[in-house]
Amino acid sequence: MRLARPLMTASAAICGLVLLAPPAAAEVEPGGWNPIVPVPTPSLQERGCGVITGNVFELTCSTASGDQRAEYRYPTYENGTHQFEGRFRVESMGGTRISLKQTFRDGTDGGAYYMLAVENGGRLYSVHGGIELGNQATVGATVRVNTVHQVGVSHRTYINGSRVLDADVSSLPGKYYDKLGAYRTNSGNGPVKVTWGGVKMWQK
Repeated sequence: MRLARPLMTASAAICGLVLLAPPAAAEVEPGGWNPIVPVPTPSLQERGCGVITGNVFELTCSTASGDQRAEYRYPTYENGTHQFEGRFRVESMGGTRISLKQTFRDGTDGGAYYMLAVENGGRLYSVHGGIELGNQATVGATVRVNTVHQVGVSHRTYINGSRVLDADVSSLPGKYYDKLGAYRTNSGNGPVKVTWGGVKMWQK
């Protein structure tokens, strides 16, 4: 089992970011945002058959049990409103029901507060409640995802700039962090290969 470890080489991360370099864009909910520059360095989580190479996240097996993950975990935040933006591209997918982005509650009462996942064929959905968010994530398509989290109040998701979900989860105070990559949900399995890039963050 490989646990969290420091970020790989800067050159590897830059290569991944260049691959999905976006055109200039502003946050999805303008007004009063302060950019977090530079974006905080994440830690890496590789477990089971999860492998991270720069900004490429893979589950190399079809195992439908156990902890199979390849993820970046960003630093914890608390209070206020936080916006995450990133672009992902599913490079290949022999499995299904893979979580791509999480908003995670830290601490003893923690857990996945919100999970954006993809099924084989490109259907995006919210793991909590199974709500469909579109069919944009076909193999080879680049998808932009934004989440806006007002701690203790609300959590909203945007896909390619369109608001698709006010998460039907309890609005709880506490500490949270963003995660991205490829993670086997309870009903999912690999293999899968995903590239992430263009990560930006704001707060207010």
